[in-house]
Amino acid sequence: MSLGASDFYPTVSAADPELAAILDRELTRQSSTLQLIASENFTSRAVLEATGSVLTNKYAEGYPGKRYYGGNVFVDRVEELARDRLKALFGAEHANVQPHAGANANAGVYIGLLKPGDTVLAMRLDQGGHLTHGSPVNFSGQYYRFISYGVTPANGDTGERIDLDQLSDIAKNERPRLIVVGATAYPRIIDIAPLREIADSIGAILMFDAAHVAGLIAGGVYPNPLGSSEHGPNKGADVVTFTTHKTMRGPRGGAILSTSQYSQALDKAIFPGLQGGPLEHVIAAKAVAFLEASRPEFANYQSRVVENAKVLASALEVEGFRTVSGGTDTHLLLVDLTKFDPELSGKEAQEVLDAAGITCNRNQIPYDIRSPFITSGLRFGTPAMTTTGMGTDEMLEVAALIGRALRERNNEDTLAAIRNEVAILCSKFPPPPFV
Repeated sequence: MSLGASDFYPTVSAADPELAAILDRELTRQSSTLQLIASENFTSRAVLEATGSVLTNKYAEGYPGKRYYGGNVFVDRVEELARDRLKALFGAEHANVQPHAGANANAGVYIGLLKPGDTVLAMRLDQGGHLTHGSPVNFSGQYYRFISYGVTPANGDTGERIDLDQLSDIAKNERPRLIVVGATAYPRIIDIAPLREIADSIGAILMFDAAHVAGLIAGGVYPNPLGSSEHGPNKGADVVTFTTHKTMRGPRGGAILSTSQYSQALDKAIFPGLQGGPLEHVIAAKAVAFLEASRPEFANYQSRVVENAKVLASALEVEGFRTVSGGTDTHLLLVDLTKFDPELSGKEAQEVLDAAGITCNRNQIPYDIRSPFITSGLRFGTPAMTTTGMGTDEMLEVAALIGRALRERNNEDTLAAIRNEVAILCSKFPPPPFV
């Protein structure tokens, strides 16, 4: 007996009430608590609509004009649109929009440009790097020889920055095939120029992992790591990887930008090297996000993201916390808890704030004596709450709530009261998709 269209339920609530109830609770959580995780954001309704579009039904192994299946005429147009918009947004020679995630984008670079066992220089994981920058529990650390550079020791507003002297010395001694810059927990702008010089001095490929700052770059508040055209070709990174969510405010996914020199190798690495059929519904949502990012209001939004982060950092210092590197240039900030309370770990602080309706994540600080599971720090980010319309006044209020919650962390009544205050605050700034 065959199924007809009328046999399919029209909504999740009709098809699966149990799952629908969970989704409703998550919607309530997102709209009634503070989302201060630096890698999260709220997409537009248009991005959500594209992600749930009919393109989820189409299998499209390969690339536009070179598919292994028929019926891809419109899928090709969608992917070409996404690639063209992305290249225009960053001034790139080549773009691949198929990576399912930032980790896949990074894997594609390694597979395409390296051989197993090749030496790679990347940022220390406990000082801002990412799992795919050589963690021994990650494929990157298992298949390639990663060596690490770090940041300078804390020294007021000038310390805890990338140690360029150390990086240069290691590069000259180890002569890596690839140098990876960019981080997951580094609050300052990374200047690509001296890194390009170091890479050129040893003949290394230079990769910039822009997972966190891609939206800031598109919005013009962070330098383009590909380099500006006024400096001529190859004055920036050879390859840029990033995620399409976080500051880019698109669907969950990844992308790769590169000079034309590496385009063929990178495309082959993603497919057929790493992935199968691309998620064309997500690629459609990426195309929407890239169009949104090209508009003037997106640049204004990114300026407010950075302004909010700076105000939040200063306000938390007033509350008794130390901010790593003395502040931030970007959308995120790292807080050292040891000045506030030497006994308070990042793990405990995260759990306390969760109970108070404030969502963030524990994070190691440079030269942390605690493990990555416990940590001495917290990471905060402002993209999501800026998307809801919150501004500097609200950041001052948020900092006060954080300080109060952690000072009175053993008082359940206080935490319940703060959670209620948070819900009232959030009710004034509903996320765009839920308005």
